[in-house]
Amino acid sequence: MCDTVDSGTQVAIHELGNRDGDSGEDIKGSWQEEIKQGCSRFVRSCCTVKTAKTRLPILTWLPTYRLAWLFRDFVAGFTVGLTVIPQGLAYAALAELPLQHGLYSAFMGCFIYCVFGGSRHVTLGPTAITTLMVAEYVNGEPVYAVVLCLLAGCVQFLMGLLHLGFLVNFISFPVLAGFSSAAAITIATSQVKLVLGLKNIPRSFIKAVPSIFQRITHTNLSDMGMGIVCFAVLIMLKKLKEVDWDKKRGTLLKPPLWKKILRKVLWLLGTVRNAVVVVAASLVSYGLLSRGISTFTLTKEIKPGLPAFQAPQFWLVKNGTVVKNGPEIIQDIGVGLVIVPLIGFLESIAIGKAFARKGNYRIDATQELLAIGVTNILGSFVSAYPVTGSFGRTAVNYQSGVKTQLGGLFTGLLVILALAFLTPSFKYIPSAALGAVIISAVIQMVEYSVIPVFWRVKKLDLLAFVVTFFGVLLLGIQYGIALGVGVSLIILLYPSARPRATVYPAHIAPDDVLIVQLESGLNFPAVDYMRDVVAKDAFKEKPYKNVVMRCCCVSDIDCTVVQALDQLIEEFEARGLKLHFSCMRPDIRAALVRSKIKGFKYFKTCEDAIAAMREPDQENGEVVMTDHALLANVDTPDDDTPDEDTPNSTTVDVSKVTTV
Repeated sequence: MCDTVDSGTQVAIHELGNRDGDSGEDIKGSWQEEIKQGCSRFVRSCCTVKTAKTRLPILTWLPTYRLAWLFRDFVAGFTVGLTVIPQGLAYAALAELPLQHGLYSAFMGCFIYCVFGGSRHVTLGPTAITTLMVAEYVNGEPVYAVVLCLLAGCVQFLMGLLHLGFLVNFISFPVLAGFSSAAAITIATSQVKLVLGLKNIPRSFIKAVPSIFQRITHTNLSDMGMGIVCFAVLIMLKKLKEVDWDKKRGTLLKPPLWKKILRKVLWLLGTVRNAVVVVAASLVSYGLLSRGISTFTLTKEIKPGLPAFQAPQFWLVKNGTVVKNGPEIIQDIGVGLVIVPLIGFLESIAIGKAFARKGNYRIDATQELLAIGVTNILGSFVSAYPVTGSFGRTAVNYQSGVKTQLGGLFTGLLVILALAFLTPSFKYIPSAALGAVIISAVIQMVEYSVIPVFWRVKKLDLLAFVVTFFGVLLLGIQYGIALGVGVSLIILLYPSARPRATVYPAHIAPDDVLIVQLESGLNFPAVDYMRDVVAKDAFKEKPYKNVVMRCCCVSDIDCTVVQALDQLIEEFEARGLKLHFSCMRPDIRAALVRSKIKGFKYFKTCEDAIAAMREPDQENGEVVMTDHALLANVDTPDDDTPDEDTPNSTTVDVSKVTTV
């Protein structure tokens, strides 16, 4: 182990050591001065142009903004706005919150990400996954949703300050795929009640399915018809958007102007299909109501106007009485305070990286954490629930040709205009139409295509996928994710507990030598397994008198491994056998030398060990040198590979080393 101290620290230590006559107050004052100087240096390092541009990306793209980009950003922002308004209403219904909270959650992220966001394509707002988690932990209480938004934002912001974004890397792709697939099925199942017009259907999948079949006779045929028609139109418009009109029988044809305009209109209708369906369904509902015909189940009236900007309320009031205070609300939310911010960040960073590759730029995970954290913190002041990056709306943003983050500004303004002027008309939206919007959005989240890939590449990944999928589907979000992450970590750590090793004899006279070649690392979980591997062949009825462990693949050891090697050497000696080591990395060998293991014998190569066994005088020779001399004989750390052509070397028996 090498201890390095910078020159400034050495000078400080030297000065403190020479102040024998100084009083305690002088020493205390010097330490206070050191702390002040350290804080001053930290502040100066933060207050640089480079840091400001890193933490405020708007300072990078705004000075180079071109006026020609303004129209592209406006079109993209307007298109995304037409998508997020009906989705926000539908997701609020999924979260069992008043519908206005879906729109409250849709605009703050547009403004904040414009300043703090590092991707020009990502749009923040309510998503299906986040909404499902909100529904799981807030139980339909707006106060709980707002508190969760604030605390989730604080967790994400703190993770960004501490650079803890790497933690989400422990959630593997199979776990994420299993989670999103199960969540999609759970969400779709929960919306069947809106399409069929059923009441009192539980949220969880395991309870909702039998409940739907029990109440199927109470289906509202008008709602079912509206839901089926809306779903069919959504699928049709989506297919029209994906058609490549410019290709016909493999030949590129230049269409006339009217065809170009028609195809552009069809693409736009497919892009904003949610708004088209919701508006059309609302017009049908309004027309029937104006003639006194009430057949559809409609959404409740929405509170008109913009939300008040105020601090989140940390108490729940019912009938004028406070029934829950802040600590009780936090206790009720429970593990949601961890799962919601982690999954939200994971969803957003995955989307950001995917579109950054398409746009040929890079994003900073830490900055994304800060941006989402600030969004949720400030969003709680306008009664929003937690938000994250939306894949669907980000794809719309990308396909609309957005040039900078300014597109989010137009999206946010459109949502605010809808809140200010359109909320009275939202009461005519059929619930079945919103259910169809959600089902069509989440049905593509089922990752069935990855199952053959997992089977071909690594079957254990399929196990993590299946465990997470059924865990989330049958037990709930937190238990499913915990089971999936647990299985993934076991799959990850199992090779550390069961390192691969090759055992084979080397035939030399007069006795055979057993070679144990470790083919992977050696850490404390593998100690017992390593001992069993060596003892299985070494301690037979006719045991090998010499065993050589080739350790060229061992890159790290710990105290548990050192203790186990010491006990193993003692066990060999008690049986009259000898254990040798070869091909060690210089740093590993130096650590074992410093540990003073009795009877430790090392050879540079396995051939050197075998050659020494043929020459007993060389093996048993006593070497006397100091610890410094012994460590000086260790190769430099750059020489990680043993030299096979090196002539026979003498062993260094640490038990016979005399410290001078």
